[in-house]
Amino acid sequence: MRVLAGIAGLAILLIVLRDAFETIILPRRVSRMFRLTSLFYRASWRPWRGIATRLSGGFRENSLSWFGPLSLLLLLALWAFSIVLAFGILQWAAGSALKMDGNAPHFLDDLYLSGTTFFTLGMGDVVPRIPLAKVLTTLEAGLGFAFLAIIIGYLPVIYQAFSRREIAISLLDARAGSPPSAGELLWRYRDDETQRDLVRLLTEWERWAAEVLESHLSYPVLAYFRSQHSNQSWLAALTTILDTSALVIVGFDGWCMRQAQLTFAMARHAAVDLAQVFSARAQVRAKDRLDPESFARLVERLHSAGMEFREEDAGPRLAELRAMYEPYVTALSHHLALPLPAWMHDGKAVDNWQAAPWKTGRTGTPGTEEHF
Repeated sequence: MRVLAGIAGLAILLIVLRDAFETIILPRRVSRMFRLTSLFYRASWRPWRGIATRLSGGFRENSLSWFGPLSLLLLLALWAFSIVLAFGILQWAAGSALKMDGNAPHFLDDLYLSGTTFFTLGMGDVVPRIPLAKVLTTLEAGLGFAFLAIIIGYLPVIYQAFSRREIAISLLDARAGSPPSAGELLWRYRDDETQRDLVRLLTEWERWAAEVLESHLSYPVLAYFRSQHSNQSWLAALTTILDTSALVIVGFDGWCMRQAQLTFAMARHAAVDLAQVFSARAQVRAKDRLDPESFARLVERLHSAGMEFREEDAGPRLAELRAMYEPYVTALSHHLALPLPAWMHDGKAVDNWQAAPWKTGRTGTPGTEEHF
């Protein structure tokens, strides 16, 4: 019985160490074998999302925003508990070789010794008395010290990646509206006759998409961290850039088409790989984001801005490009409970930068000259 317990304890220890190593130190591959972290997030996110999405108003968004940070802390606690449990089992399998005052040691005493050793408390009321137990205690003490040190370095990395992502999303506010949309972005760049500003924007967002792909593959928990405003998100920004790149590719002569193709390729790469990481599946009955009526209004608005649209072949070609990424962003939207942006504003929303808790002057309406 103790031999089987020792094998089980060793298996738990190796699984947890491998999982923590791949999560914190080793950048993750898109495809991977069974992992404890993946099981943890599948088991916790779905019921959390199911309950939170049934709430109304600010309670819904607040509840969803709590999951990312809270799940990270719970995951770290799960790893620590699993390591303590594994060494407790190993100590028990070694024969509970402990020195104690009073009664004979039991499994709870082995677990207590493991906990005090892992967290380097050194209480001294329970100590190992044979070489094997001493070796296990020494190994756990070293492992616990290294584990806590790595965690201390891990949390700032997560925050820095999140901060860089959100800075770009905040910058998109005045450029594409709140929530962002491809039609609004191109409208606000209607005076860019030389195309340099739009090329620069697409170049920056190509790099942003690459950074999101790298950081969210390595640390998928970042996908659950939500933006400050409920009408902004990393997925909405990524989708807006894909929509914009697709429109530039198929719709406009000379409108920095080459850079749009590069940005589209990088952003689609991010959408596809992240959908695979989260095992997100496309929704069969997903709502069409750009029906014929909306497409006609979008073309009319862009024409009014002086942008020549190749209507004769733009529609079918745009549908082909949309089919390359919309199933993946739609699947991510359903999985993460993050809404996708519209292709064009309805003219009623106000940008986040214009909002204030009290009136300080004139406010604007999307699509007017007050949006630059």
